[in-house]
Amino acid sequence: MTHKMTLQYWPYRWPTLLSSALISTLLLLPIGAASGQGLPILRLQAGIHLITAEVAGTDATRQRGLMYRDKLEPNQGMLFVFEEKALHCFWMRNTKIPLSIAFLADDGTIVNIADMQPFTENSHCAQKAVGLALEMQQGWFRQRGIKPGMKLGGFAQKQ
Repeated sequence: MTHKMTLQYWPYRWPTLLSSALISTLLLLPIGAASGQGLPILRLQAGIHLITAEVAGTDATRQRGLMYRDKLEPNQGMLFVFEEKALHCFWMRNTKIPLSIAFLADDGTIVNIADMQPFTENSHCAQKAVGLALEMQQGWFRQRGIKPGMKLGGFAQKQ
């Protein structure tokens, strides 16, 4: 089931229902500020490629996402962490940068990838219920041969 979003992303509370393994990973990894937003940073890996992902894990940071940004640095993205697994949908209202989004299972497995155009309100949704989504510069996944079914590193494994 999908719903029309009120801003850029579906708002949910910070992850209280995500697996304890994923939460532990987010809390134990080094954090810092990669942007003026001062968001926590998670280092991910896609094969040989390293990703610096700002973590949007609150209602406010998920709603704002990458709105109003003029650019992303190479290998920089934003990881959206949701409280509940669902068919989360994204759009590009007030977003200047063309993006690709990968919807991810808790273990980092890519469920599906969608390209999104700036300043549009077309919905781009997960093909199955997920709790994570990673936005990167448009074409980032394709240019590196990263496809659905592949697993990103940097997520704790469920025990």
